Amino acid sequence: MSTFIKKFFDFRKNFLGVLSFYYIFSVFLISIFAYVIAPDNSFNANNMNLSIHSKKPGFKVTMIVQESVNKNSFKSFFLGLENQENHIPVTSYEIKDDIVYYLPYDISDTIIKTIELSKVKIVDKKYYFGTDKFGRDVLSRIIIGSRISFYIGFISVLISLIIGVTLGSISGYYSGFADKIIMWLINVTWSIPTLLLVIAITLALGKGFWQVFIAVGLTMWVEVARIVRGQVKQYKERQFIVAANVMGFNDFRIITKHILPNIVSPLIVISAANFAASILIESGLSFLGLGAQPPMTSWGLMIKDHYNYIILGEPFLAIIPGLCIMLLVSAFMILGNSLRDILDVRN
Repeated sequence: MSTFIKKFFDFRKNFLGVLSFYYIFSVFLISIFAYVIAPDNSFNANNMNLSIHSKKPGFKVTMIVQESVNKNSFKSFFLGLENQENHIPVTSYEIKDDIVYYLPYDISDTIIKTIELSKVKIVDKKYYFGTDKFGRDVLSRIIIGSRISFYIGFISVLISLIIGVTLGSISGYYSGFADKIIMWLINVTWSIPTLLLVIAITLALGKGFWQVFIAVGLTMWVEVARIVRGQVKQYKERQFIVAANVMGFNDFRIITKHILPNIVSPLIVISAANFAASILIESGLSFLGLGAQPPMTSWGLMIKDHYNYIILGEPFLAIIPGLCIMLLVSAFMILGNSLRDILDVRN
């Protein structure tokens, strides 16, 4: 217990490690309560207004909003509004006898239109990150897109741990024929470029949300298996493992109760690195059109949709999601390095 407390205080002294942890935890909370935080809480933040497309950060406009009927449903709390609110950007408006007379924001439309005041509300809306080429709120899509990064990181790391720990433990503990077969599988998988292997698995499973998660997880178990194999080989020669064998404990108990708890530290470090790598891989797949599919939003997909705007005078549409990817990946890498230094027994 005293060792754990010492390591905890050592970690608190690491400024970058603590900062990265809080940043990751903040993004995690944002991803959970995305539809509560996002200004556009429609499903996938997909509320379009072509008349205000590609506006710069800080853009303000007056909106006439026709509210949806399922605003307070429990499902919308986690998945957003299924029936989107109708937002009408206006240049000017006037209220007379409970009738709103307004001029739409679209400069090609100069006809004054009307709507009943009881059916709408008038708000001044600010787009802090601007709008994309379809007039959607970039901030809202950034917030909703954070879910993809955390989901794919968590699920792919979980898959890699299950496969990697299982095969690594068998290979390291039993050696012989099982070790040769597993090492052959590891070497073959290791020799194929990660992105190419993920693309092949994605094409085999089909384009989609869960297919990408499975594909990334099936390519990240190799590093976990190699680390577990090496650690198990070292620990199985220790005296307490030899004593457990003499006492008649079965192999499953020895591996799960005596060996694996002692190799948690390197697993935590490799999991943090794999979490960062999975975010990058998903972003690359989305950029290539093999990841999240429209109207779903992800940071990689946002870059794919707007990378050509870098030379068209609206670089923020691609730079903002790119910065989000860079910051989250950097945070995981810094956290992994900090944990490696703290958990290193030589320290």
